Amino acid sequence: MKTRLAKADDLAAVTDLARRAYERYVPVIGREPMPMIEDYAPRIAAGQVWLLEDEALAGMIVLEERDNTLLIFSVAVTPERQGTGLGQELLAFAEDVANKRGFETIELFTNAKMERNIRIYGKCGYVETRRRAHPMLASTVVVYMEKKLAAEHRRSA
Repeated sequence: MKTRLAKADDLAAVTDLARRAYERYVPVIGREPMPMIEDYAPRIAAGQVWLLEDEALAGMIVLEERDNTLLIFSVAVTPERQGTGLGQELLAFAEDVANKRGFETIELFTNAKMERNIRIYGKCGYVETRRRAHPMLASTVVVYMEKKLAAEHRRSA
C-alpha cells in the first residue's frame, strides 16, 4: 500500500470514494454525513487529502492543520475494503504526519450515532473529550475525540 497526496485530477475519485464510504451512515443518522457533501477541490489544492492505494484507490484521509493540533476531517475506505484494517492504517499515517510536523495532539469529530467509528477510534488510542449538540443540525450530537502524541516521537516544526 502506498499513500500519496491527492492531485486536482483525483477530484472525481475522491468525491466518489467519500460518497460510497459514508453511504452506509445515511439511514443511521437520517441524512448524508458531511464528508459525502464536502467540496474536496479546495482541500486537494491545500494539500489536505491523502490517498491510500495499491493497484486501486482503497482509502483516503483528510488532514487539516489547526493551531496546535492536526485535525482528521475524514477517514474513508472503499466499501469492499472496509473491515480490513485500512482505516487503522490511515489513522497511523495521520499520527506519523502529526509527529513529523511537531503536533502534540490529533483531533477528530464524528456523529454520536456512528458508534462503530467511535469504537475504532477508541481502539486506536483516541479518547472522547466532549459531546455537544450540532449548532445547525437538529437532533445531531457531535463527539469530539483526541489522541495525545508521545513527545519523543515528535520532530520540531
